[in-house]
Amino acid sequence: MPERIRILVVDDHTLFRRGLMALLAREPQLEVVGDAADAGEAQRRAQELQPDLILLDNHLPGVRGVDALPGLREAAPGARVLMLTVSEDEQDLAAALRGGAAGYLLKTIEGDALAQAIARAMRGEHVVAPEMTGKLVSALRGDTPTPPPSPAAALLEPLSPREREILRGIARGASNKEIGTELGIAETTVKIHVQHVLRKLSVSTRVQAAVLAANAGVS
Repeated sequence: MPERIRILVVDDHTLFRRGLMALLAREPQLEVVGDAADAGEAQRRAQELQPDLILLDNHLPGVRGVDALPGLREAAPGARVLMLTVSEDEQDLAAALRGGAAGYLLKTIEGDALAQAIARAMRGEHVVAPEMTGKLVSALRGDTPTPPPSPAAALLEPLSPREREILRGIARGASNKEIGTELGIAETTVKIHVQHVLRKLSVSTRVQAAVLAANAGVS
C-alpha cells in the first residue's frame, strides 16, 4: 500500500463533493488529487491522474455509477473503486461488486470509518457497509444456486451451536450489540465468538463470513 493514497472523488453534488474532499484532506495518509461531477469527466480525470482509489457515487447525471465502472477501470487499471452512495438497493450492490468495485459504502458513514474502509480496500479487502451485509446475502441467494448439502455441512462442521447462531446474525447484517441482545449475552462475548467464527471459517471479515453463510444456506 502506498504511503499516501491518491484519491479521485466522483459525485455530482457540489457541496457534498467539496465537503468530502475537505474531510479526506484531514487524514495524513490520504491525498485528494482530483474530483469530477459526471461519468465522462471522471473517466478523463482518472486517465489523467491515475489515482490509487476512486470514490464513486451511484447517482450521476445520465448514467449510474455502477454502469460507469468498466470505463473507469479501463481508464485507470491500477485504481480501486469504492462506491459511496445513498442507494441501499441490493441490485445496485450486486452490480457494483460484479463490476469490479472494491466495496460499497453508504454516505451515512463516519469520517474515521471511511478512512479505515479506504485503507482496507487498498490492502485488497472488499468492504461493504454493515447495513448492506444482509442485502448482500439476499443478492447472492438470488444469483447463486444452493450448493449440495454435504459441502455446506462440511463448511459449518467446525462451528459450535452458539457460533452458528452468531453466524446467522452476521448473515443478517446484525451488529455485535444486536446479536448480543437477541441471544441474551454480552456484546464483548459476541465479539469473541465472532473472532472464533472467522478463524474457523478461514476468513478475515464479516462480509466474507456472510458470503459463506449465504452459499451454505444459513438463515
